[in-house]
Amino acid sequence: MSHHYLNLLKGKMSPGQFKKLAALENQDAVDFIGKYVELCNPDDVFVRTDLPEDIEHIRFQALELGEEKSLSQEGHTVHFDGYHDQARDKKNTRYLLPRGAAESQFLNSIDKEKGLEEIQKLLENIMQGKKMFVCFFCLGPLNSPFSLPAVQITDSSYVAHSEDILYRPGYGQFKNMKGASFFKFVHSAGKLENCVSKNTEKRRIYMDLEDNTVYSVNTQYAGNTVGLKKLSLRLAIKKASEEGWLAEHMFIMGVHDRKGEKAYFCGAFPSMCGKTSTAMVLGETIVGDDIAYLKEKDGKAYAANVEWGIFGIIKDVSSKSDPVLFKALESPGEIIFSNILVDKNNVPYWLGKNGTAPHKGYNYSGEWYPGKTDNQGNEIPASHKNARYTIRLSCLENVDDKLESPEGVEVKGLIYGGRDSDTSVPVEESFSWEHGIVTKAANLESETTAATLGQEGVRVFNPMSNMDFLSVPLGKYIQMNLEFSKGLKTVPSIFSVNYFL
Repeated sequence: MSHHYLNLLKGKMSPGQFKKLAALENQDAVDFIGKYVELCNPDDVFVRTDLPEDIEHIRFQALELGEEKSLSQEGHTVHFDGYHDQARDKKNTRYLLPRGAAESQFLNSIDKEKGLEEIQKLLENIMQGKKMFVCFFCLGPLNSPFSLPAVQITDSSYVAHSEDILYRPGYGQFKNMKGASFFKFVHSAGKLENCVSKNTEKRRIYMDLEDNTVYSVNTQYAGNTVGLKKLSLRLAIKKASEEGWLAEHMFIMGVHDRKGEKAYFCGAFPSMCGKTSTAMVLGETIVGDDIAYLKEKDGKAYAANVEWGIFGIIKDVSSKSDPVLFKALESPGEIIFSNILVDKNNVPYWLGKNGTAPHKGYNYSGEWYPGKTDNQGNEIPASHKNARYTIRLSCLENVDDKLESPEGVEVKGLIYGGRDSDTSVPVEESFSWEHGIVTKAANLESETTAATLGQEGVRVFNPMSNMDFLSVPLGKYIQMNLEFSKGLKTVPSIFSVNYFL
């Protein structure tokens, strides 16, 4: 640890918090934290270890600071993002690439030197008057070939709380690794007005692939700010390309036959195209609904869920369409709802929920009533189409018993599906791995949805349902998928499905 950062951190932190950092004996981690304590200049720094009291402190802060509000059901809270901060900002999500980098023609990028200068200027003193939360997590099961350590720096208690629900604690992992590389995330919601990010016109999400660092500023929406989600997927795809494995936008589910035997399938579907619903099919078990790492072992393909929670789209979740999930969302437990409607009794309502919408309430636009319009004259729905819930998988009755397996689960099949109203057949099996990757995975086409900013219903190619998150050229990524089968003695089958014909 440099003496400069040592003195800086001692001055900014209480003795108890500083002791937590020093106990890591990880100079790279502490210097990274010191650098952004100096730049962002928070009034206070809180270090989240794996202890229950640290986790509870973050939950309390989310309520105390107004980023979340309690709902009628025990443990349930609601968070609202700003009106113009309701989805991933693809336009302002860019890679920081050195001048002349070969990848730059394929990716939404900005010159690294210019981008770093811009983001550092935005971050300068941005946490003045706020508390910085420093959180240690692990992507993938603990003490596993899939484990990837990560550090999240944020001034948002909501972001820190969300990650606690979604990811495995990693302070102990950091304490044991003594200097190994890790993913780094720096986030600030920026200046707040009514507890939401005010300067969203200066929203930036920049990724430095050389340094495995993601910067996110002037935004609260989890897809832009929860670093370990789709932002870390981009870092992982780059790492996987260098090490010979796959980081995929996929669910993992256990499928049971009538004899009680079980096989595991992975599936890639763009957002709002049935990925979580497929992983939650009645009678089957869920390992994960969003991101999977796939690696070869002993000639077989194994997959592990990067997460241990779900950040899911809540629209149309009902007792009829998703009975297991609906039951969990209606039961006591730690759940964050975002951008839904809350009625006078603090009961949440979302589009497609059982029953009719309340006549008035409070949502992401403030006080709401039927027929309310925004400044452009557009009617504001009771709940946003991209409204979400954040819940641990352990809250679900159908969670698979292999969720925490260090070796992951053996994959027997891959399923690809998109939103296609008139072309693809309902279900199809490929002749071979190569045929499936080329015709089902790389050729995946889907209509755009409310999960990203921009026009809905536009048909676009979305290879492997991973196009938005690629950090390597598309050709290289397809080649990675094709070559993955070369080391396999048991090759998974590949299928395509279309629920929307």
